[in-house]
Amino acid sequence: MEKERFTMLLLEPGEIFFEDYSVQMRAVKSSFPKQKEWIDGRLKLCSKSLVFVNKDFIQPLIKIQLKEITTVEQDNSEDNIETPTNMLNIKCKQYVEMLEKNVLAPYKFIHKNAMFQFCFNYAKVENCLPQILQLHRAATLPTAEQNAMIMTIVHSRQSRVSFDTSWLEDLYETVVLEIQANKVLPLVINPGKVLLTTSRLYFQPYNNMDQHPVLKIQLKDISSIIQRRFLLRQVGLEIKWQKQADSKIEYLYLSLNNQNDRDELYKKLLDQSAVSLETVPQNQMTMRWQNGSLSNYDYLLYINSLADRTFHDLTQYPVIPWILKDYTSATLDLNNPDIYRDLSKPIGALEPTRLERLKERYSEMAEQKFLYGSHYSTPGFVLFYLVRKYPQYMLCLQNGRFDHPDRMFNSVADVWKNVLVNMSDFKELIPEFYDTNNGGDFLVNSYGIDFGYRHDGTKIGDVQLPPWAEGPSDFIQKLRNALESDYVSKNLNHWIDLIFGYKQKGIEAIKADNVFFHLCYEGAVDLDTIRDINDRHGYEVQIMEFGQIPKQIFTLPHPKRLVPVIDALHISMLTISNTTDTDDKSLTKSSINLSEFLTFQSHKDGVSCIIVINKGTYDEILSVGHDGMFKLYSIKDKKPTRSVPLSSLPLSSCISYYTASSHNILVVGSWDNSLIFYDIEFGKTIDTLRAHEDAISCLAWSPSRQIVISGSWDCTAKVWQSYVSGSKIKPSEYFIAQLDHDSKITCMDISSNEMLLVSGTEDGELFLWSMENYSLQFTVKSHTGKVNAMTFDPECKSIVTCGEDRALNIVDIQTSTQIYHTTLEHEALSLKWIRMLLLIGDSAGNVSLWNFPEAVFLSKIHCHDGPIFTIAITTNNNMVITGGKDRKVLVWECKKE
Repeated sequence: MEKERFTMLLLEPGEIFFEDYSVQMRAVKSSFPKQKEWIDGRLKLCSKSLVFVNKDFIQPLIKIQLKEITTVEQDNSEDNIETPTNMLNIKCKQYVEMLEKNVLAPYKFIHKNAMFQFCFNYAKVENCLPQILQLHRAATLPTAEQNAMIMTIVHSRQSRVSFDTSWLEDLYETVVLEIQANKVLPLVINPGKVLLTTSRLYFQPYNNMDQHPVLKIQLKDISSIIQRRFLLRQVGLEIKWQKQADSKIEYLYLSLNNQNDRDELYKKLLDQSAVSLETVPQNQMTMRWQNGSLSNYDYLLYINSLADRTFHDLTQYPVIPWILKDYTSATLDLNNPDIYRDLSKPIGALEPTRLERLKERYSEMAEQKFLYGSHYSTPGFVLFYLVRKYPQYMLCLQNGRFDHPDRMFNSVADVWKNVLVNMSDFKELIPEFYDTNNGGDFLVNSYGIDFGYRHDGTKIGDVQLPPWAEGPSDFIQKLRNALESDYVSKNLNHWIDLIFGYKQKGIEAIKADNVFFHLCYEGAVDLDTIRDINDRHGYEVQIMEFGQIPKQIFTLPHPKRLVPVIDALHISMLTISNTTDTDDKSLTKSSINLSEFLTFQSHKDGVSCIIVINKGTYDEILSVGHDGMFKLYSIKDKKPTRSVPLSSLPLSSCISYYTASSHNILVVGSWDNSLIFYDIEFGKTIDTLRAHEDAISCLAWSPSRQIVISGSWDCTAKVWQSYVSGSKIKPSEYFIAQLDHDSKITCMDISSNEMLLVSGTEDGELFLWSMENYSLQFTVKSHTGKVNAMTFDPECKSIVTCGEDRALNIVDIQTSTQIYHTTLEHEALSLKWIRMLLLIGDSAGNVSLWNFPEAVFLSKIHCHDGPIFTIAITTNNNMVITGGKDRKVLVWECKKE
């Protein structure tokens, strides 16, 4: 039972437990003769204290801090025949009683001279005494030197101990690496040995305090390995695994001696074939959040993790924003924007009067200036919120004491008021406020801890909740609903910019009133370069108590959330032909059902562009190719119905529209620099317009504005009024605007709301234009080579592009920042939306199905013998048409599953 009573949280934060001994103890008070009664128990030898654990469960534990000890000696007295021969005498100025009657309460500090005698049942005093004396000498030194000496002692002990290979699960395992490491828990460090084999990772602590004598993790169970910053140094490694038997997720957080050791263990772990990690690229997670398939709460936890914030380190605990500002009303209307906190400002800037006073102080400071003399996340702030759930953590952090009752977390409304007006309180919240799984248990004094009484005589109990909350669980649920609300979704990106993004430091932080003490920023000081241990310790204490800014994740404005409706669609093939085959064995595992398909092969060269025209009750397919031909196909009759030569040079693109007189006009772009206007109903060429000085590469059509836009290799895009009458086309009458570029234009797209035009060039640039006045909104380098195709997303919030560099990129329209990037197996040449799914045609003849909200590839099908240049969708979204270099036009049926 005594092992359950003693935990390392009864020690100072970070104190190390070495070993324990079976002993008998008796206390000898300075004013009394020796007590005759001996008490059975165990003596715990720790780096800064000795702890006696009484065998009697009701009696308190006795902690004697080494710095309070005046004498440590072996008892060699011979005048008392009752004196044991294997006894240790400890004299001290004070001692501490803990867990009396096994009740968690503030420790009792006994400020009296006392002597304790310990009789060792099995160990020899002469074997234990040297180490106790060594640690006692360390305790007489200043804190920094004491810590340095303790670590020297620890390393000396560790170097003499090797991993006990008898604990190997399989004697035939090959050892890859053996290294010293510390197992880290909140406020607790436990040194040991890490052994990596080809099939398992082992941790063997040097003491017997761990749950397992040896922790064994199968490499195949490991799902993530993250390098962490621990105590301001890049020495941490967090390992997540899931036991196969009970599917329970567990974590091992290690700190190594130095960064080289950490990096070596990390690399060796990744090198093992048994390790298969769940890796989701950062930009894919951002895409999932932006598109509504990842909650605000889960996304905040994700970017906290990216920024080195973890639940296993109180100094870098995840930080979550205050969302609501109304904690006094009887009801809560989440649709009312007035109840929400301004997420574009840091906590310290929310109240204008306080901010003005802080700025006055800031203006009078010398460099390094700071606005806020306190932080938004520190170990003390985390435990301020969690003291009812983890009182032992608070007692550990605050040397056996709780906060003064009036300074505790007593009322949500009071804490919110304080962070608005107090000149030194700027704390944000922690994830527990939004975690509906815990039901708000941290708000309830479920252990019945005696925290004392407030100034008005009120006994500290549960946290006082707002009137609109029916209880802790309801309070947490409403906060979570607020976090996931439309208002927060539209504004959360601003808070991310402040805490994790481009407003975190530098000139943008100054403009945003977001400046903290300089030492709390990552990289402000390199502790490994500071040789003076006192200076180093001073930095450590200062930064740990002040708080640490998360690692900066984003250097450009974070995109807003889109929250579209997700419509999962799976594609299967309908064929109206009898040939096709594929060697891609992975296709049998995809979500695509292969069936018959329809093949039209009437072009004599590659098919460059396909469009679909609606004939009322049915659709027709129209194609142009590098053979200069225009083709028309009937889906209903399953055959070509027209073939017309339009040019002696390749045709690159085409669009169609209906005139007011119901004429179906086809506009075709040709490599002879011309636009060809063809009347489909009458089957004749109306006119040819020499539109550019070089080949026309792409066309776009705006139905509401009735304009045609042509892109050319002459580095210009031109806007033309659509042809509406039978008269001759005069360029001067039809020309509206010219949009200049820096290199050849390769592709274009108009947003579905027809407000924006985007064009891509041969040198990889994107140009975004306003359709109102044809002004340039921004340019951005999206690819290292030619842009092959581009399209606005269905919500017109971003632009998806593909290029000859095999990249698939997404650029946010509002911020012009790239929010997603992945490298494809083959060069993508064509893009087409079908609801919220993107069809991607590539140079190897494959069509890939990409789920935009999830940013994941669903399936791939091989359909052409060579590159796919063009993809079209029928008006009812039930068919996909593809065209390629192999001269084929294929028709596919879409089935929703």
